[in-house]
Amino acid sequence: MSYGQGGPQSQWDPWKPNSQQPWSSGGDDGTPDWAALAEASESRNKRRKLLFTGGGALATVAIGTAVAMAVVSANGDDGPQAGPSNLPASASLPSGSATPSFAPTSAPPPLDPKDFIASAKKDTAPLSADTLFPGTQLTMGDTVYKKGATADTTNCASAAGANLPKILTANGCTRLIRVTYSKGGIAATVGVAVFADQAKAEQVKKQAKKNAMVRSLPGKGVKDFCNAAVCLTTTNAAGRYAYFTTVGFLDGKNVAKTDTKVFSVGNDLQQFTFDQIYRRGQAQASAAANR
Repeated sequence: MSYGQGGPQSQWDPWKPNSQQPWSSGGDDGTPDWAALAEASESRNKRRKLLFTGGGALATVAIGTAVAMAVVSANGDDGPQAGPSNLPASASLPSGSATPSFAPTSAPPPLDPKDFIASAKKDTAPLSADTLFPGTQLTMGDTVYKKGATADTTNCASAAGANLPKILTANGCTRLIRVTYSKGGIAATVGVAVFADQAKAEQVKKQAKKNAMVRSLPGKGVKDFCNAAVCLTTTNAAGRYAYFTTVGFLDGKNVAKTDTKVFSVGNDLQQFTFDQIYRRGQAQASAAANR
């Protein structure tokens, strides 16, 4: 670049380094070109104004972007993100070694139904032929027995036969309840003798194993049976109750060991009687537990 006569003139650019000033270093009298200076100043002001305006636009966009990001974060599906600033003060954090402690507890053992039928002191539920043998028939499996007559007496010996009267009396029998069931030409009378406690009932069970029976109970469509014929008799006990069965044919035929139907009837009635006595204990145990 030449700064003398005959060389090209460079336009001064205030934003361009080393650009020539708007006056000649070797002019006629060294006087500045004021018109050129004014033009350059106006050009400079315009550029500065444009730059500031553009910078403001950029700033506005940046602020708008930051606001938009904040709105998206606040309204997102995952909710506010937990960061270090959300943690509670260290003094309020629970200790990792702390574990909850509970006082040892244990449920009381269930009440035993057998305790309630073992003695007259606890066995206080109502007792009758209808509570022991309810309804008009008895169903055991697929077999249905028709219910006949019932009887209830405090004179236990009067409803017993063979050696049973003296056994009942000696052990303090207070009551003897009877019921008869029949099916297919076979009839059975069940007798339940009541004692003060379980020990007495067990004693009767042992003593009545041989030559002892409860008298058959006819009535309600069932004629006399087992008065002269050989019949099946059984003896057992549950709690303070001793119970007996006398089973035979209604036509007076003797029962033989091969008469399985008679033995089946005896088994059914023994099972049913035991279940009914045990249910007394269950009902009283449940009532006592709920009090």
